[in-house]
Amino acid sequence: MLERPPAMQALSLALMSLFVPLLMAGALFALAHIPPPDDLRVFGAASLKDAIDDANIRYQRDTGRKVVASYGGSDTMAKQVENGARVDIFVPADLDWMDYLARRTLIKPETRRNLLGNKLVLIASAGSATTLAIGPNFPLARALGNGRLAIGDPASVPAGKYAKAALEALGVWASVEGRLAPARDVRAALALVSHREAPLGIVYQTDAVIDQGVDIVGTFPASSHPPIIYPLAVTAASTNSAAESYVTFLRSRAVEPAFGLQGFAMLQ
Repeated sequence: MLERPPAMQALSLALMSLFVPLLMAGALFALAHIPPPDDLRVFGAASLKDAIDDANIRYQRDTGRKVVASYGGSDTMAKQVENGARVDIFVPADLDWMDYLARRTLIKPETRRNLLGNKLVLIASAGSATTLAIGPNFPLARALGNGRLAIGDPASVPAGKYAKAALEALGVWASVEGRLAPARDVRAALALVSHREAPLGIVYQTDAVIDQGVDIVGTFPASSHPPIIYPLAVTAASTNSAAESYVTFLRSRAVEPAFGLQGFAMLQ
């Protein structure tokens, strides 16, 4: 075998000494610029904010993955999903809005689950000393005085639909139908009473217990309205590999305190 002249050997060594560091630097640059996993994106009913925020802290602690959650009226969230909003998980406050997306093939049906239950309560501004026994034909209109009843818009907001159903079942709806303060979501209805802009309101129990500006006057009988069920599902457009495991996490014992502390009933 012919040996290379010393000059060529020296040149080769010099080139290697330059090439190897460049190669290593390129590899390190590539590793440094590998994009991180996409954050999970959740659309949830307004009444879920505190519980889901708590659950997401637990999820990030356990998995290292971040969840970006947005909250609002279930109808608004559903329409945004329909209009192409980037979201992985949808958690409305009733079955109707999940059915709305299902009919349009906008969720992955195999991921759909019923997650939580809730109760419907009548609230008054804190310290108002309002006493009112909820029952057939109870004098709700008289208790309002000159004020209005704060509820989610019955035409679209789940809490408002439950409220209307309960008042109809108890024979009270006709007396207050013209005296409503309809809100865009249940948290907005809660705020009207908490800020004393309405003397009474109907919200979920879980909303009422976290606001010191309101008192619970009474709880509506479960038989007076459809069951309050929060379903969840992965959206059809989601490509996030962690979406289904997040659904499993929300139904696990690890996250049960996040919902239980807020007063939700976990459904299995």
